[in-house]
Amino acid sequence: MASHRKPRTRTVGMAGLAGIPGIRTAPAVGITTAALTSVALLSQSAQAVPSAPGKPSLEEVRKKVDDLYHQAGVATQKYNAAKERTEKQRKKVGRLLDHVAERADKLNEARQELGSFAAAQYRTGAVSHTATMMLAEDPQGYFDQNHLADRLTKRQKKAVDDYQTQQASATKQRAKAARSLETLSDSRDDLRTSKRAVQKKLDEARELLSELTADEKARLAVIERQKERKAKRKAAELARKEAAEPERKRKAEEAAQKERKEQGEGEGEGERQGTGSGPGPDTGSGSGSGPGSTDGGYAIKAAKVIAFAEAQIGKPYVWGATGPDSYDCSGLTQDAWKAAGITLPRTTWDQVKAGTTVKTADAKPGDLVFFYDDISHVGIYIGGGKMIHAPKPGAKVRVESIFSMPIHSMVRPA
Repeated sequence: MASHRKPRTRTVGMAGLAGIPGIRTAPAVGITTAALTSVALLSQSAQAVPSAPGKPSLEEVRKKVDDLYHQAGVATQKYNAAKERTEKQRKKVGRLLDHVAERADKLNEARQELGSFAAAQYRTGAVSHTATMMLAEDPQGYFDQNHLADRLTKRQKKAVDDYQTQQASATKQRAKAARSLETLSDSRDDLRTSKRAVQKKLDEARELLSELTADEKARLAVIERQKERKAKRKAAELARKEAAEPERKRKAEEAAQKERKEQGEGEGEGERQGTGSGPGPDTGSGSGSGPGSTDGGYAIKAAKVIAFAEAQIGKPYVWGATGPDSYDCSGLTQDAWKAAGITLPRTTWDQVKAGTTVKTADAKPGDLVFFYDDISHVGIYIGGGKMIHAPKPGAKVRVESIFSMPIHSMVRPA
């Protein structure tokens, strides 16, 4: 009976297999699998670990901090706009005050000339109508009532007219200057309000982050890296499409040329069967001023823009800054395009209007990438789904995926 029994299979452990000739063991595979499992669990636990009662979760903290930085970005653009208005108004007030001074000089000259006529009348004993008129509250009314024109020479009449003209002009310029000073005061108030709003949002974000423990900060960093990897994958996908685009265009052009050639051969066959009186061959002449020449000009400017932006990598983001030691987002784009000879407005809200809107799939290096529905952030596209931008307070100018934030639009400035 024993001969009919099925032999028992012995289970040999990895340690036992290691001693049998011809058998290869792979302990590294087991270790790697365990490591990958640990990483996956750590990634999940970064978000899955419950928070203490009444305390926001890490994901809620991350979203709140991102939202505060976003609000600070909006407030920064308001600050930039207020600062630009204030600077323009300050220059306008300066010009008006210069005009007021000029009018005052001319008014004094006219007054001196009238004074000389009054003195002459006094010396000759004549009734000094001119002096009386100068002291009157309404010189024109006095002039009309007393028919002074009948008593004055032509030269004296001109002096009176000049005096009245300069007096009216000086009064008008003073009123304009006073209104402009009021506007300037309002602009400065807006500037201070915007500055306080930025600082408040940044303080709130810092306070939230400061309340995290070291373990929570580590897990928050894991979440940020996950977000960054996702944005990089999208950028890589766009980069592959961009790399394949020249080949796609080449094949499409070859197909079009083949089709034109076949159509030409068919038409030629028809003409040979006909009278042969058709038009002569195409001379091939043309202006050569199609889109290619425009693209070439833009590429030259874009190369200067990107070279400038690359030289700024590593410089700190500072809200309201326009270089050269630090930048905010629109300050960087403005300075970069200035290097290519193009003057952009100061704020993202005005920069988005300073060019032609293009699709993300049609983007070219040098284009401006705008983010969020309120257009509060901007970067410089460098190709391959990437951009150079000044991200946010605490960060430095860097290269990053354009998919790290919700894209609003892309604009070609030149």
